[in-house]
Amino acid sequence: MNDDQLLRYSRHILLDELGIEGQARLLAAHAVIVGAGGLGSPAALYLASSGVGRITLIDDDVVDLTNLQRQILHDTQSVGRPKVISGRDRIAQINPDVAVDVINERVDQARLTTLARDATVVLDGSDNFTTRHAVNRACVAAGVPLVSGAALRFDAQISVFDVRNEASPCYECIFPADEPFPEQACATMGVLAPLVGIIGSMQAAEAIKLITGIGTSLVGRLQMLDARKMSWHTMHCARNPACKVCGQRH
Repeated sequence: MNDDQLLRYSRHILLDELGIEGQARLLAAHAVIVGAGGLGSPAALYLASSGVGRITLIDDDVVDLTNLQRQILHDTQSVGRPKVISGRDRIAQINPDVAVDVINERVDQARLTTLARDATVVLDGSDNFTTRHAVNRACVAAGVPLVSGAALRFDAQISVFDVRNEASPCYECIFPADEPFPEQACATMGVLAPLVGIIGSMQAAEAIKLITGIGTSLVGRLQMLDARKMSWHTMHCARNPACKVCGQRH
């Protein structure tokens, strides 16, 4: 770690639980972020500012004016540009030492699994169940921890799925793909702007904890936030031994 890095990350290094060793792990880490929108924006910014050495942004969308209410990775000048390109440029302004790979496409299951195998941690900021299940399958196959978040209207949730822990459920254990969950989108239902900031920032915090091995992750706990009351509820979740995705792995 050079002098500039020691200065840039000094507030991390001052933390006894993290220190120089933990910061070195961040510098050597690779975080894959699926979705460069409301959740991916704060997650990417905080991981970059924290010194995660390599970040891969995955998104096939372009910046729209309606995104700017909450997607803080982008600005007015970004409208019409691919989100991953806008995100890469913004991260370079925050921390030019971070290597940013961009994938401006909707990746298939095989590609997701390949990307997950090269990752230290995966963060899912997508907005549909199909993608969430695909990301979960990739992380289970690769044996890589997944930090999953979601937000709509005034409600949000976050959890960590880490198949390295035999007690950890995967996303499929809690939200089976063959059960009918209604697809709802911000475009039709709306979302409170700071809500995605709260959850995306928490995703970054959980990712940093997983990379550095500090604290206790959200494995086995689904945290749900009602922003109207600003109240949290915790659902304790066990692994499903008969899970179609992670059952055979264990």
